Amino acid sequence: MSLPSSFSRRNFLAFAGIGAVSTLAGCASTVESGPVVSPVQYTGAPPSRPFRSWFSSYGGEQPDPAVMYAAVEDGGFLIPPVPYQQIDPQFYRQRVADPTGEAPGSVVVNTRERHLYVTEAGGTAMRYGIGVGREGFAWQGRGVIQWRKKWPRWNPPDEMVARQPELVKYSIANGGMDPGLKNPLGARALYIFEDKQDSLYRLHGNPDWRSIGKAVSSGCVRLLNQDVIDLYDRVPERAPILVTQA
Repeated sequence: MSLPSSFSRRNFLAFAGIGAVSTLAGCASTVESGPVVSPVQYTGAPPSRPFRSWFSSYGGEQPDPAVMYAAVEDGGFLIPPVPYQQIDPQFYRQRVADPTGEAPGSVVVNTRERHLYVTEAGGTAMRYGIGVGREGFAWQGRGVIQWRKKWPRWNPPDEMVARQPELVKYSIANGGMDPGLKNPLGARALYIFEDKQDSLYRLHGNPDWRSIGKAVSSGCVRLLNQDVIDLYDRVPERAPILVTQA
């Protein structure tokens, strides 16, 4: 299934307000205490279904969330444990029957349901819970994961710095924000290109578990840091990606 982009690149840039910045763009919110999780009114809230119903089409063994979301050392940083009991279980990383119809090795982002899938051979997919910001709703269609980065720097665009002067120390001119636990891009970032051009659409880590499953004030598509590390290891550069808002 091929989905045409709902926005032209020019409209996307106007919407995101980040001009032609090709570094890490504005795919994150303020950093004083992690991303600001202020709900935004979008149509099409994620469905609320009992946990067991999500397993009805796949009867295999599931990863243990206590193990998946334990504290982990990565790249010299100690990522704290996720209090997964406070997250809707439908947003835990889990293997499901593949609902996408895409070829194995594809990434599919369903922003409405707040799910990201990596399709597998044999009719299954690994599914992750995501949080979606305004920029995450600004683009849909097909692209490729052009490149990936472990512990990326965050460079808020000049337009964001103008709105939030306290971010000037992290501006592009000042070299951005160092990688780390408070960096809004988290432990990994995956950069999406469409027709050989940067879409400014990112999949990235997230220092605040509270934003998973929600529409938040800003950002693209965010995952728990433990999940984005797993995603990074499963998805190579040049992997195909489909983003749908339906």
